[in-house]
Amino acid sequence: MMRRRFTTVCCSAVTVALALGATACGGGPVTKADGGKELAGQTLTIAGVWSGAEQKNFQKVLDTFTEKTGAKTRFVSTGDNVSTVVGSKIEGGNAPDVVMVPQVGVLQQFAKQNWLKPLSDRTEKAVDANYAPVWKNYGSVDGKLYGLYFKASNKSTVWYSPAALDQAGVKPPTTYEEMLTVGRTVADSGLPAFAVAGEDGWTLTDWFENIYLSQAGPQKYDQLAKHEIKWTDPTVVEALKTLGTLFSDDKMLAGGRNGALSTDFPGSVEKVFGPKPEAGMVYEGDFVAGIAKDEFGRKIGEDATFFSFPPVGKGDAPVVSGGDAAVVLKDGKNQKAAMAFMEFLATPEAASVWASEGGFISPNKGLDLGAYGDTTLRATAKSLIDAGDTVRFDMSDQAPAAFGGTKGAGEWKILQDFLRDPSNPTATAAALEAAAAKAYRTANQG
Repeated sequence: MMRRRFTTVCCSAVTVALALGATACGGGPVTKADGGKELAGQTLTIAGVWSGAEQKNFQKVLDTFTEKTGAKTRFVSTGDNVSTVVGSKIEGGNAPDVVMVPQVGVLQQFAKQNWLKPLSDRTEKAVDANYAPVWKNYGSVDGKLYGLYFKASNKSTVWYSPAALDQAGVKPPTTYEEMLTVGRTVADSGLPAFAVAGEDGWTLTDWFENIYLSQAGPQKYDQLAKHEIKWTDPTVVEALKTLGTLFSDDKMLAGGRNGALSTDFPGSVEKVFGPKPEAGMVYEGDFVAGIAKDEFGRKIGEDATFFSFPPVGKGDAPVVSGGDAAVVLKDGKNQKAAMAFMEFLATPEAASVWASEGGFISPNKGLDLGAYGDTTLRATAKSLIDAGDTVRFDMSDQAPAAFGGTKGAGEWKILQDFLRDPSNPTATAAALEAAAAKAYRTANQG
């Protein structure tokens, strides 16, 4: 697919003037009075979870920063366990300058351990101007802004094969109850309805969160995310019952429950959009499109498209998001370059670099939606922006990692057990509460 080149319209001086000197949005490099680039000779180290296509596309953002400022960049992939890797690098005297943190809970942990520097006034003003307040809230600890959300995801999208729905004679549903009916009709046509990535516990937390946000509402969602109410609350049990209706129907799941438990996230996308389809739909975030397009050659919007996760019962349609926040480490060796980089990331220009490549959406309201390379991705980004302060960040990412972000433990493991046997939601809620209480108690002691 041809990628659309995008030139950002001129932005406010607040969002564009790097601390090093003013430059027109999308214009030339930031220079010193003598004509040299201000950060020439410095090397900025950025750590993050990205690899493969994501790392390649982020490198283009880094290259743009280098072109503007002269600072060289070095990206270090941490793998999924960001906190452990970064902690060891700090202890070893080799701290990166900037870390792209994928979980609110980890950002809060870093701040409480006194690892982070508050962002500059210039960056904070850019966030105030270009982001819904909810994003500033998720990047702040004790009233100080530490994290800038550069990359976000819309995790309230259900991706489907139009051919599969056409074969079953159904249209995309508008309610959760309709989605189950559509799923049963697809299954009756000879193709299981959903590919569920049960091998990756984080996908199961996303299923729960969308149902819970819609069914219980944002206030309860916020309380549960902070563990202000227990996981044994009746609203949790009710959401598990709703999820269990799907999980208990083997005809609805590609390979049944056992098949789902042995399917990872990329495999779930392959089951819908691969050369031999084994399911009609797969629930996950907008990043499904990148795999469907890059790995299986699907044309997004034509033979791979989505509908928004539908509202449950009398609730509103949920908008759950994830995202990666850039933070500056106190122990980094290039503080000036790090702060300049943060100010650059706050601009629509920085977001446009990755947006044109795909596999990315930005919570930055200043980014023209025309930056996105296809209409489907543009629609997911618009949905996220339009949701404003009703967006809720992935709940498991707000929790201590021991509960919400560890493979084979906590919420991931307990929901995998629930997928294996969804017959007792009350017992599952009790197991979730026991694990959450332990994790939050340990985190608060730390």
